Amino acid sequence: MGKHRLLASLLSFSVLGCSLAACASTERPAPEDSAGVLADGLSRLDVSGGLFASSTVDAVNGMLAHLVSGMAPLKPTVTVAGVEEISGNEAEATLDWVWDINASDTDYSYSTNVTLQLGAQNKWETRFRSTTVHPDLEPGERLVRETTTAPRADILGARNAVLVRDTPVWHVGIDKSVLTEREYGTWADYLARYLELDPGAYTAEVLAAGRRDFVEAATLRKDRVAATFEADIATIPGAATHSGRQSLASYPSFAQPLLGTVGTAPEELIAATNGELAPGDEAGLSGLQQEYDAQLRGAAAVKVRIANADQKLSEPLFELPAEPGAPLQTTLDPGLQSLAESALDGESSAAALVAVRPSTGGILAAANGPGSKGAQTALLGEYPPGSMFELVTGLAEQRGGDDSPDSVAAAARALGIGTEWRLGTAAAAGSVPQTGAQAEQAAVLAGQGGVRLSPLAVAVAGASMARGERVTPLLITPGPEPGESPETESVTGGEAAKLRRALLTPGGGAQMMAGTAASESGKASHSWALAVDDDLAVAVFIDNGAADPDSAASLLLEIFLAAVAG
Repeated sequence: MGKHRLLASLLSFSVLGCSLAACASTERPAPEDSAGVLADGLSRLDVSGGLFASSTVDAVNGMLAHLVSGMAPLKPTVTVAGVEEISGNEAEATLDWVWDINASDTDYSYSTNVTLQLGAQNKWETRFRSTTVHPDLEPGERLVRETTTAPRADILGARNAVLVRDTPVWHVGIDKSVLTEREYGTWADYLARYLELDPGAYTAEVLAAGRRDFVEAATLRKDRVAATFEADIATIPGAATHSGRQSLASYPSFAQPLLGTVGTAPEELIAATNGELAPGDEAGLSGLQQEYDAQLRGAAAVKVRIANADQKLSEPLFELPAEPGAPLQTTLDPGLQSLAESALDGESSAAALVAVRPSTGGILAAANGPGSKGAQTALLGEYPPGSMFELVTGLAEQRGGDDSPDSVAAAARALGIGTEWRLGTAAAAGSVPQTGAQAEQAAVLAGQGGVRLSPLAVAVAGASMARGERVTPLLITPGPEPGESPETESVTGGEAAKLRRALLTPGGGAQMMAGTAASESGKASHSWALAVDDDLAVAVFIDNGAADPDSAASLLLEIFLAAVAG
């Protein structure tokens, strides 16, 4: 009997013991949850919220920042591949690391193992080590990413003519670190005069710079200076040349507002590209260079190494070759663009000349005069067309609806004004109000009121009149697939022929019309001109043609057409 009682007691204790263990196991947190918190923190490079064995969050964040400092501005993507419980108080998590290392589709991936231990508060804590970040990292070492920018791709024009090319250059300037303070002004002045620059402006720039700065005076194409240029510059005390490459057109102002500029990427742009750009990299800063930067820039060559405390670098852990950018094809004709810029060269007011090929819609020239001061007047400027709006009202009158705002707006769309354009860059297609009071309607019919056209919009209307069919402008090729743009009623061949007979007169070897419009302020007159010649439609605009607005734009247009005729 005692034996049975003893057995029963043992059985009861055993069952009770199992029940207690089961309860304890249920209450214990899963290590997978803590591993997930760790992975999320590593992805943000901020492990706040995690628990660490024998360390604080601040200490771990400081260690983590050092370990990845050479990878900035990149952040990794870290995920938990698996967790294995080694004992009741210890587990090992496998973390998968992925670094989006450059603009290519290839990433740098590897795995690390990290130990988790159950702490005194029954919570899992991480034993953070350098190997948590990379299996080959020793204490005090760090990962380092090195990049070499790929040569920038060309921007091409009609017939594959090169408009902008990655070109070897000399960066020329004064290295203040090798001069005494007394010498700064003397040799800055001398170098400026040697380079035919403004000596006063450059000397002031040198004096204002830091004591050890290199102050660039000019960037010169290597193919346009003497073979002895580097040696010649070296004879000037403090002067130095640095070899480099830069995307350059045939001359500095060539289609500059449209093509844009390339320069050292600013910090905010580097941060926005998530590692595609590194400090010191070149990037598009404006115009097409900026809009198509990723295409033109390609992907930099990259290597990942380990740097020890003495900054000695290991053999590459990972490397990728550079991927060159892809050329950008445009419809610009370099000859016509240069002639257009020459025609506008002496105009002090904002001015533009746009040439469009009616048969294709291709923009052959989009020139802005010096008075535009770098603004994109040709494509983005919007102004009242005044009497030039007879292009639209003449078509509306043919259709019997010149007294209705809706019919005028429809006539404008039939000529390509106010329709959806997909030329490959921003452009003002024009706007024509469809409603309004009687007085506003009269202003619209006069090309004033809320009517606004860009020089490109006028050229497109002229191209539609020449072609006898609505023209949609195109700059970047290949353009949109057929059928992507919504259908819009088009001017017909018969309507276009009547417009040409009614509005165009011979001039400058082509058929021309001119127009004027009061400016918004009423203090100046806009001057417009349009010409159609064979497969060419050209519009000229001058913001303030006050001297003779009736002929100011026409004279520039005739100069251009004469140059085209040769």
